[in-house]
Amino acid sequence: MSGGARQPHLDLAPATRAAGTIRLPGSKSISNRTLLLAALADGETSLRGVLEADDTARMLDALLTLGVAWTRTGTGEYTVPGVGGAFPVRQAELFLGNAGTAFRPLTAALALARGTYRLSGVPRMHERPIGGLVDALRGLGAEIGYLGREGYPPLEIRPAARALGDVTTVRGDVSSQFLSALLMALPLAGKPLAVQVAGELVSKPYVEITLDLMRRFGVALERDGWSRFASPAGARYRGPGRLDVEGDASSASYFLAAGAVGGGPVRVEGVDGTSIQGDVRFVEVLRAMGAEVTSGSGWIEVGGRPPLRPIDADLNHIPDAAMTAAVLALFADGPSTIRNVASWRVKETDRLAAMATELRKVGARVEEGADFLRIEPPAQLVPATIDTYDDHRMAMCFSLVALGQVAVRINDPECVAKTFPDYFQAFAGLVSA
Repeated sequence: MSGGARQPHLDLAPATRAAGTIRLPGSKSISNRTLLLAALADGETSLRGVLEADDTARMLDALLTLGVAWTRTGTGEYTVPGVGGAFPVRQAELFLGNAGTAFRPLTAALALARGTYRLSGVPRMHERPIGGLVDALRGLGAEIGYLGREGYPPLEIRPAARALGDVTTVRGDVSSQFLSALLMALPLAGKPLAVQVAGELVSKPYVEITLDLMRRFGVALERDGWSRFASPAGARYRGPGRLDVEGDASSASYFLAAGAVGGGPVRVEGVDGTSIQGDVRFVEVLRAMGAEVTSGSGWIEVGGRPPLRPIDADLNHIPDAAMTAAVLALFADGPSTIRNVASWRVKETDRLAAMATELRKVGARVEEGADFLRIEPPAQLVPATIDTYDDHRMAMCFSLVALGQVAVRINDPECVAKTFPDYFQAFAGLVSA
């Protein structure tokens, strides 16, 4: 699914069974964080298992533009010579597509880089709020201006006109990427800095990924629960020599869900219960819905058959995999409610509205709230054409509807290139009539 014009749609035939083994692509969240930390560190880092997709390509292109002379040594393998905390290039324009995991951390890192930079993306990125992060960086003394609408990209960053402050505050209720971006930038200031979190922090497991990776690069932040984080004196990133990126737990959710409704067993390799990724907890949702889950070192396996048990669950901690749970609700024997997912509103599309619209197309009755969906499955799924809103997760999770023995057309299937270019080939290798 690459090269030439984008394929307008993909037809998935009705299926009844899913079984097999999938080797997962690298985690997007870990890949982009690791690439940035390796670039900022002292010493050279060898990375293996890096995701090869649009989002990581945007980060790699940006790092090259900023003077980081990485080399690709094989599929998913990169050698990154660190720049010791200061990018060599002090003036640049960066295009970052719709990659939030590149845009937000680079904004924070460049705000402390004493250079002049312009950051832009696709039109949807310019609709995704970034005011909370910009306000927090301005609170430290950073000079950041909006080139379009207030509170949204594109941005212009200039050298700070005054000495950086000691502490700033960031809202926790919009996107955990704001806090993660700030935390990764703290060691670049050359002095101890602190970040206070205002309000309830969403998607905490993604911040745990950030903290874990920072420790692997030699920086252990001081913290007071989820309310305050501080960098110690002398904090500086040091390359670990080599780091292996875990398989993507969010991508795993589609295949594990296929096993739960297609008989199975479906095994995913590259991630297990010890993962630092919060989305590995999707297996708790599967168990609650009655699927059979087993795991071992480096793998998770799932089997099951509809009807599944309905759930009423707060899935704030796994917002990406929560979309998979919403589609699984179509295979339950009663209504399910997915709660506390307001962060869906500011993702690649407004996922609350998009999910409600597309679930209704296949026959479900859906109540859309400010931060929840209540999904009542139909007696029989109906064939439908699914719009994907240039959102990779919409395309991937709605592929599961085919396992309800109905034909499904996925519009713009190549949007999956953002994180999993070969997704539909992998899915086709598992399912059968």
